[in-house]
Amino acid sequence: MQRILAIAGLTWKAAFRFRLFLVVAALLLASVIGLPLLIKDDGTARGFTQILLTYTLSTITALLGLSTLWLACGTLARDIEECQIQMVAVKPIGRWQIWLGKWLGLLSLNAALLALSGGGVYALLQWRSTRLPVLEQAILRNEILVARASLKEQSFSGEIQAEADRVLQERLKKKPVDGADLPEVRKQILEQVKASYQIIPPGNARVWQINLGLTRHMVRDKPMQLRIKFNSAAKSASGTFTGLWQVGVPQKTQAWRSQPMSLAPDTFHEFTIPPNLFDDAGLLTISFLNSNETALLFSLDEGLEVLYHEGGFGLNFARGLSVIFCWMSLLAALGLAAASFLSFPVAAFFSLGILTMSLSSGTLANVVAEGTIMGSDSESGRAGHSAMDVVIVPAFRAALNLINLAKGFSPIDALSTGRSISWTDLGRAFAQIVLLLGGTAGLIGVIGLNRRELATAQSNQ
Repeated sequence: MQRILAIAGLTWKAAFRFRLFLVVAALLLASVIGLPLLIKDDGTARGFTQILLTYTLSTITALLGLSTLWLACGTLARDIEECQIQMVAVKPIGRWQIWLGKWLGLLSLNAALLALSGGGVYALLQWRSTRLPVLEQAILRNEILVARASLKEQSFSGEIQAEADRVLQERLKKKPVDGADLPEVRKQILEQVKASYQIIPPGNARVWQINLGLTRHMVRDKPMQLRIKFNSAAKSASGTFTGLWQVGVPQKTQAWRSQPMSLAPDTFHEFTIPPNLFDDAGLLTISFLNSNETALLFSLDEGLEVLYHEGGFGLNFARGLSVIFCWMSLLAALGLAAASFLSFPVAAFFSLGILTMSLSSGTLANVVAEGTIMGSDSESGRAGHSAMDVVIVPAFRAALNLINLAKGFSPIDALSTGRSISWTDLGRAFAQIVLLLGGTAGLIGVIGLNRRELATAQSNQ
C-alpha cells in the first residue's frame, strides 16, 4: 500500500506541475459564484434552485469530467513517452500498483475539488435562500431543500402485454397478417392498448390507487405532494386545461377536493394534499375529472406520483455529490486505460470520443428503437434498412446498455426537485459505475500497461 500511495503522491505533484489543480479550482469557484450572479432567477423557489443547483452542478460536473480525462491521459501517457515511468518500473513495484496509484491519486484530487466546489454551492444556496420572499422560502424548505421519496401506481405492463396478445390473436383470426409485418402490427396494437390506460376522454374520470405499504406509518399526520404531468390531444384557447382532483374516498376515509385548477400540458405540476387521506391498509385513492372538451393523456411512467418527506437536504446533497464522484472515478479509469496502450493525443481523443458518445445516448436509443441507422421516411413513416444494421444496431444496443449503467443515476435532477437519493441508490451507483464499469476499464488498463514495452527507445525529436 505504501508503494501505491507513493504513486498517488506523484500524481498530485504532476497535477500541480501542470498547474491543472489550481486552474480547475479557480474555474470551479468562478462557476459557483459567477453563474448565480450572471444569470438571474425569476424570484421563485424553483427558479432559484434551477440556477443555483442545476446550472452550477452541471458546470462542476463538466469541468471536473474534462479535467479528469485530460489529467488521466496525460499523467500516464506522458510518463511513458518521456521515459519517466522507466525510473519507477525498474523498482520493486508492480505495474498494476503504478496504475492503481495513479487512479487513487486522481480520485483524491477529484474528492478535494468536488468538496471545495460542493461546499461553495451549499453555502451559497443557504445564504441566497434568505433573500427570497417569505412564501417562496416556505416552498423552498418544504418542497425543494428536502429529500422526498416517491410512490407510483402499480405497473400494468403484464396486463397490457396480455391484452395486446389477445387482440392480436382475434385480428389474426379475422385477417391473416404476413409474417414480416407481424411485429409492426403487434407494436401498433400494444400502443393502442397502452393508450386506453393513459387517455382520459372528455367528461370522464381516471382513478389511481397507490399502496403506501409501511410508508403509511412514516407519513401519518404529514402532508404530501402530488406531482402530475399530462399531454393534450388538442390545444386550448388559453393554453391551459381545467383539472378537478379528489384524494380519498368519501365515507370511507378523509377526503379532499381541489378547486378547479388551470394546468398547462407538457409541464410538471406539484401541489400539496392534506395528511391522512389513505385507508387503514395504506391505500391512497386519487381521482381526476376531465371537464375539458378534449382528451388528456397521463402517461404510465410520469403521469402521477406521490411525494413524501424522507430526510434532510444536507445529507441528500452529500449523497448527490458522491454519485458525481462515482462518475469521476469512472472517467479517471477510462483515461488511464486509454493511456495504458495509446499515446497522449490518441488517448485523449479516444476518451473524449467515448464521453461524446455517452452524451449522445438519445441518438443511440433512436437507432436501437427503429432497428436501423437509415431513419424513417417522412412520407411513409416506415424505417429504411441498411446492410450495416446487422452490425451497427447490436453494437449500439450494447453501448447503450453500458451507458445506461452510469447515466441511470441523475443526482442533479433529483437535488433540484427535492428528490431523495437513498443509500440504496448510492450503493447501486457505486456497484455499477465504480466496480463494474470502472473495474472493467481498470482491468483493461492494467493488462495494457503490463503488455506494453516500456524499454523501447523513444524519439524526442
